[in-house]
Amino acid sequence: MAGDALLVGIDFGTSYIKAIAFTVDGQIAAKASVPTPTIYPQPGWAYYKPAAMWGQTVSALRQMTDQIDDPHRIVSVAVASVGETGVPLDANGEPTYDAIAWFDNRTQTQAERLRRNLGADPIFLRTGLSVQPIFALCKILWIQEKAPDAYARTATWLNAADYITWRLCGVPASEYSLASRTIMLDINGLQWENTLLAEVGVDASILPPLLPSGTRLGGLLPDVAKQTGLPADTVVTTGGHDHVCGAFALGVTEPGAVLDSLGSAEALFLATDQVLRDPTIGHCGYSQGVHVSGGYYVLGGLYTSSACVEWFRTAVGNQPEYTELAAEAETVPPGSLGVTFLPHLRTANPPYDDPLSRATFVGVTFDAKRAALYRAVLEGIAYEAHNSLTALLPYLPGTHIEQIVATGGGTRNELLMRIKASVYNRPLRIVSIDEATALGAAMLGGLGAGIYADVRAAVRTIRYTTRCVEPVAADAAFYAHAFERVYQKIYPSVREVHHAITTLQKAEHSA
Repeated sequence: MAGDALLVGIDFGTSYIKAIAFTVDGQIAAKASVPTPTIYPQPGWAYYKPAAMWGQTVSALRQMTDQIDDPHRIVSVAVASVGETGVPLDANGEPTYDAIAWFDNRTQTQAERLRRNLGADPIFLRTGLSVQPIFALCKILWIQEKAPDAYARTATWLNAADYITWRLCGVPASEYSLASRTIMLDINGLQWENTLLAEVGVDASILPPLLPSGTRLGGLLPDVAKQTGLPADTVVTTGGHDHVCGAFALGVTEPGAVLDSLGSAEALFLATDQVLRDPTIGHCGYSQGVHVSGGYYVLGGLYTSSACVEWFRTAVGNQPEYTELAAEAETVPPGSLGVTFLPHLRTANPPYDDPLSRATFVGVTFDAKRAALYRAVLEGIAYEAHNSLTALLPYLPGTHIEQIVATGGGTRNELLMRIKASVYNRPLRIVSIDEATALGAAMLGGLGAGIYADVRAAVRTIRYTTRCVEPVAADAAFYAHAFERVYQKIYPSVREVHHAITTLQKAEHSA
């Protein structure tokens, strides 16, 4: 049956929840996508109702299985998700509070308190993370402080992927790549950091058992099989963090390869074979964690990448088509008529650790119309990724970038890909897999179901094609000068202004 088997991967993402059935060699057999049910109650806040998270996942699965002539070919399912959203549950499995979105910034006070009380460097050495408001511990501390009744009733905390997995099979569990995004994992001992939790007054018993990615948990609950159309004997396994699953699917498991995963956020993922212990890495906002295939990784990138494009489309009115914007921007030369964009729409990106930073256009003149502004957004995304990657390499002595593999929806933006290749001044290897995150999850399910013998066998089995986007020599030379002389000077120049804006806004809200 293995040759005919289908493996289902669920990708719970920032914008969409996808349910995709893959063949054993990684080809898409059926696919469904539904919007992630995000609620934005006020500026800086975003959350999900857990019931809606599950309802949308069921809808995606049902739509997917309805496309398959023989759903009994499906042998396994696993979930990948954003890394920092969690669902608090009571002893009966009912949510005690909303699931705060990974990018919600209400938890800045809790992050600042962690830094002040425990120290950023000791936390980094214990967990591998810089202290960012997005991480799960900050969300737990916020609920503890702002909704104490909800916290008092919380018996279990499950990451978004773990919550969906629990709804599928009834087994509460987590795995190391998702636990790596909590500030609650001892990255050295691969166990929950009970001492740290005790220091901040969080009951470690609310955290689920830790297991390797791709561990078999059990079968589907009977009512879930009826709702989703999945076979009753489908094997459910632990999944993983979305970007880490994507790296696994594309074989980015060894030092020297970089995965540039372009979605609403953009991850620059470097596989490593050891935990990095220089706290300066944390000061710069980089994080590290456990790879789903074993070993470790270091993560940089952008909190807003394609999200900047979506923001721009909305901000200019009427949401112009991507092709229309691209055609306009193609008429603008590199440099966007002097306009440069700093893509800090939610927070600063590594190598800066500054949640108060904001996006900025500089160099705008009367000549800069929509086309120039849009090209500047794309160039800003490329500059920021280049800045994040080049600033990280000195902390990885002996690591030489052999290739940059690009994947994700952002790779469909051809102009962005050409700009990025020239800004990096190296070829971009773009793979044919648009859904690497879901495929990585599906491969983990296949491991747990015994379809693949091991991690290496799984990676060797996947088939895909690649294309290469080469840098344009003249553009690369221009971008190198612009990056050094203009782009790298923008954030230091506007930092204090952005902090003053935040102070003014806080004073206005408290008045």
